[in-house]
Formats: sequence, structure tokens, C-alpha cells
Amino acid sequence: MGDSATEGPFPLPVSEARQSAWIQAVLATEGVNLPRGALENVAPFIVDPEDTLSEADANGVRTLKGSAVRRLRTDAGDMVVAVVRMHGVGGVLWGHNERISSIWRSTADPSVGQGTERTLAPIRPWKGVVGDGSETCLAALESVVPDRQALMMNAEDAANALMRRDRVRPYDLEEDLVLNGQQEPGMYVPQQVRLAETPENDSDGNPMYPSAYWGWMAVRGNNRTQKRQSIYRLSSGEVLSGVPAEKLGRDGDDVVFDPRVWLPQFSALLNREHAEAEDDPDSANGSRARRAAAIAVVDAHLVIGTPTPQRLFRIVQMNNRRDHVHPPLDFDSTNRSRALGRSVLGMYVAQRVMDEKTAEVLSGLAPVRELPDASPGMTVSELRDLRSMKLLQELFPTDPHKRHLLRRALSENQPSQLKAAEIHQRARTWSALTSESYPKPWNPRVGQVFGTKAREGVVLSGRGLRDLLAVADSDDAAFEELVAYRAVHWLASFGIIEADRGSLDGQEAVGDAGESVRRSRRTVVNCLQALRHEKSRMMAAGLLKALVAAMDDGDRRPWQVGPSGKEMPGREMTALWFDTEFPKETGGKPRRAKAATTAVVPPARTVVPSRTALPMPAPGPTPVTSPVTSPETGLRPDPGVQEAAASEGSGPVAPDGADGGIAGPPSPEALVTRLEERIREVHTASGGVEDALAELAALCPGGTAARPLGRERADAAVRLLNQTLSRLRKLPERVEDVAAPA
Repeated sequence: MGDSATEGPFPLPVSEARQSAWIQAVLATEGVNLPRGALENVAPFIVDPEDTLSEADANGVRTLKGSAVRRLRTDAGDMVVAVVRMHGVGGVLWGHNERISSIWRSTADPSVGQGTERTLAPIRPWKGVVGDGSETCLAALESVVPDRQALMMNAEDAANALMRRDRVRPYDLEEDLVLNGQQEPGMYVPQQVRLAETPENDSDGNPMYPSAYWGWMAVRGNNRTQKRQSIYRLSSGEVLSGVPAEKLGRDGDDVVFDPRVWLPQFSALLNREHAEAEDDPDSANGSRARRAAAIAVVDAHLVIGTPTPQRLFRIVQMNNRRDHVHPPLDFDSTNRSRALGRSVLGMYVAQRVMDEKTAEVLSGLAPVRELPDASPGMTVSELRDLRSMKLLQELFPTDPHKRHLLRRALSENQPSQLKAAEIHQRARTWSALTSESYPKPWNPRVGQVFGTKAREGVVLSGRGLRDLLAVADSDDAAFEELVAYRAVHWLASFGIIEADRGSLDGQEAVGDAGESVRRSRRTVVNCLQALRHEKSRMMAAGLLKALVAAMDDGDRRPWQVGPSGKEMPGREMTALWFDTEFPKETGGKPRRAKAATTAVVPPARTVVPSRTALPMPAPGPTPVTSPVTSPETGLRPDPGVQEAAASEGSGPVAPDGADGGIAGPPSPEALVTRLEERIREVHTASGGVEDALAELAALCPGGTAARPLGRERADAAVRLLNQTLSRLRKLPERVEDVAAPA
């Protein structure tokens, strides 16, 4: 409790001498490297600080005792945390909390600054001058906002966003705090917010308000912090930037900025209210002081050090993600997917397979123009594309080490057993992070366009967006790369396609005359396949160019295109227009050559002679398969395998005895004979597989270095065997279905 023995549950700050002694002890603790100003800001809120200190050593130096210090490790780095008891009104809501980050425009959107909504100030490591006069990073964060009004609005917007998110909670958190107090500690990180503007001076020539503010931002426990302060009837903006005199029980319109001044006055006011109020058993009707009594003091964890202060932001975010990403309460789908992606990028940085600046841009924390590959002349669409394609390759990597790190970050199965749900999770992560470069986020499920073979990684051609668009109407590879990896997000950003909602209720749109029109329910994959339809090629290429032109023209509505691909200015592209010009019926999945989708080529199927077989139709022209990675498989087709598949399919295999005439269906006896032959072929082939494996095993008696079967080919072989086994397991029962009774 404070030196002034005011009766009541709300503690007053200890004397400044005791605060200073606590600060000195914290700074003397091993691993602590935060600015002194941050500790001076939080010291008034610390209750019984001596309880956290050790006895003085031989030199009279005290530090935090062992039970008051925790050293935490995350995939992004380590940090030192102080365990304290804190006044319940302490802490500040953090706008950079990942559950609500999507309410602000990201600095990764190249169109930000063109009259769009405001963004949240970027976070950077705090830098200060040390004893030798050099500048160094310390364990704190800093940001710059335009003015004091922006500082207050950021805190208010964060509080409003948290309240909207909290509506899905199955209980009333505020009333739970009133009745039961706070059971789990929050975690807080120091951040200094500087004002870009110069404060005005008063009549005496002194600044009317500070130009910088220290605050302890809630990394974990934002909802609890917001609800506690709601009970106290203070806001985080006021805790951070100053409390009005009227809220301290005083007359006047001045604001008290220093917590060493306003906190003792506020606690004294609460203690008086507590003494005067009746203890109403119905807490909802009780006084503020009675309702806040159970949270007068709360446990808190304060981040006070890290060996890598330049990565502090990633470290504290990573520590919070495992608690909040997977449960459905805290994150919506967009923010959950973005948080997962940032976990991957943070691990890449910690393991030194990605530089910090690239990770900042891909995480949405820095402008795309700061990427090393960005050039000054790039348009908005090119910058968006550069970031999205880098994200795609980082989330579907071919590098074995990155694939291992990705598996750790997302808790996935081993690559050969990766499930469709895990591929979809990666796709949603890619889609959600890509949307940060656009004006509004879309449902990240639109990115779920990959099959399980995407586990092998995505390989792009390396051609720039401008080059791809220039030849899209004639170059199959360029067109496929645009449709496979760009079209879905471009269309979603303008609301032309959306993720299937699972019911027809959400499939209505407004027609040209204002009427309500029921749309056909269709998947995103169906929309992309409709673009690929051979009769729509020129129009589809024109559509892609029109979408890019709209992005580069301030994200205006894109214009419709004609059959030749030419834009029709003044006619806005809509979802109904897309459904009409690229109908669902043209979006059926075309057949693909097996050789283009797997690294293991099964033996050619033997054609069994049959007198009743129909003549084989003459084959059409062999399609040219794009060398671009297929979105269905995630693999770049092997040109040799493609060539072999093309040559094998160059002519029909005519059955013996076929005379070209029209015959009836095969007889039951012919079908039974064919069945028996197929079973014998499978039996013989399985023995051949076993023999081949035995011969390979004989070539590598020990160790792994000289094993002849590569990892990717082994994974593909295992997949094909598993698929074959799954099919074979069903066949004995089907044989019994057509067999005579025993």
C-alpha cells in the first residue's frame, strides 16, 4: 500500500524514493535492458514493489528476486518478464493486437495515402543513446502519430473493435471480473508514442502537453484490460495520455498527464466512494468503487528485457499467438490466418532464412516499396503482385528447411501425409496476408484453390506481372499463371467472386434495374475453370487486364470487356455480369494428363482384346501443358514426363479383332474374364513392386547419403501406393456383390 494510509482497497503509489529503488533493482537484474523512462511510467502502478526484490548483495545492490523473473522462449526469440502486482486501472489497449488489426488499412497497401482511410502507426524498435554516446536498440517499442487526437482515437478505435469481438463470448466478461476478479495475468510491453506535431505553448511559454507518451501495451489480456478500465470509467487513451481533472473529483478542464500525480488522486477518490457506498449484493447496481473492488489489484507480467530488442515486436506477438489463434473466440478468420502467417515469417527470421525487412513487408508492417526487388517505377498492381507472389512461395516453399520450419509453426503433419485441411489453412493464410495490400479484406477462403499436391511447393516462372499480361492472350503459360495465382484475389477485391457460403441465401445480387437476382451457387475453383474455358480465352485475358487497370486507377470499379477482350468504359463489371459471360456450365474441371500431376508414372494400362469393343475415336490435337506449377498439384510438370505422355497418347490403341462396326455391350462372360485378368495383372504387378524395392534396398545397406530414391519421388510413390491400396480395399466386397451365393 502507499505511504499515505488511506483506508480502502485501492492502493496509492509508494513514495518516489521507493519507486526509484525498485527501478534501480530492475535495471540491475541480469538480462534487463529497457529504457528507464518506461519503468518510471509503470512504477506508480506497482503494488508492494519491495516484495519483488532480493536482499542486497555484498556491494549493496538489489535485483529482482528469482520468483519475480521469468525467462520466456518463443520461435522468434527470448524475453525477460517481471512478475508484479499492479493497480487494476493500469495498462493500455494495443491497436496492434492481431485480433483487431484488420480494422486499419495496412502500410503494405500501395494505395494508402491516396485519400484512403488512415493507417495504424508502424511499430519499430525503441532507440536511445547509451553511455558512450552511441545509439542502440533497447527492449521497448516506439511509434509516431500525427497528433494527440490521433493517439486518443487509436486507443478508442481499439476499444470499440474489442467490444465488437467480445460479443461472441458465451459469458459477460465485465460482470465476471466484478464478481470473481481477474484470475489470469495480462502481459504488457513498453511502448513510447511520439507526436509528429510540435505541442502548442501556454501563456507562460510552456508546452500545453507532452510530445511523447510512455505506455504499457497489453500484448495478452486486451479484453481484460478494456473491461477493467470500463469498470473504473477510464479509457486507455486517458491512462496513456492524461486524465481529465473532472474524473479525479476536481473542478476545471485541465488534464493531468503524469501518473505519479493523477493515480494517487484517483485511488483516493475511489476509496472515498467505496467507504460511502452500500455493499449492494446486485453488483450491476453497485457503485463504481464497489464494482471495481475485486480488481483493485491484479497480477501482471511486464516485458523488461530481450537479447534481440530489434525483434521485440515479433517476440511478444509470437508469445501471444499460441494462446489465441486456434480457439474460435478471439480471432476472426482473417486475423487468425494473418497471425498464423506472421508466425511462419517470424520463425523464418529467427532461423535466419529470411531478412527482417522482407518479413516486415510480408507481415504487413512495412510498405511494399521497401522490398529489395521493388523498383521505383512499379505500379500499385505490380507492387501488390510482388508481395503476393513472395508470400505464396514462402507459404508453399520448395526448400526442405523452410518446409520443416513451416510444419513446426503450423503444427502440420509430415509432408508426405499433409492433409487437404492443412493445405487449405496455408492457402487461407496466403489469401489473408495478400488482402492487406488491398483496400478491404475478403474472406480468405477464396484462396482455397490448391490440391494436396501443393505440399511439394509452388514454383513460378519468375516473369513480372507486366510481361505476363502483355502475352496472356497468346501465351498459354503466362495465361495459366495469371489465372492460377492472381485472378482469384483480383476478382475478390472487387466483390466479383466470393467464397461459397454453403447456402443459397447468400447468393443474391442486385440486377441492372435494381431488382433482386438469385445467383447460381458456384465454387471459386469453378469460376477459375470458367476463365480457362477455351472459348473464353480472349475475353478472360481482357478481364484480367481490366482488373489491373482498375487497381492502377485508384481501385475504381473495373469496366466490362467484350468477346475480343476490349474494355467497354462506363459499363461496370459486376458479379452478375461475370456469371453471365463466364457461366457455371463452362467451369467444369477438364481432364488432365496423369503425367502432369504426379512424379510417379504408373505402367500403361493393357488393352484386353474384345470382339464386342467399340472402335476407338480418332484423337483430337494434343494440348500444350504449361510449365507453370499447376494449382491442382502444386508441382511443376516434368518436361520429359510430359513429352512421354504426349507420345504415348499420339495414336489410338486398337483392340484386336475390331472391325469398325457397331457392336452391342460385352457379354457377362466377357466381363468376368476381363475381371479375372485385371486381378491377375494387379497381383503380378504388386510382386514386381516388391522385387524392385528389394533390389533398391540391396544398393544401400547402411546410411542415408547414397540412397537412390529422392525425397520428392519417394513421397509421390507413397501417395500413389496409398491411393491404390485405398481403392483395392473396397474391391473384395464388390466382388461378393456380384458373386453367386455360397
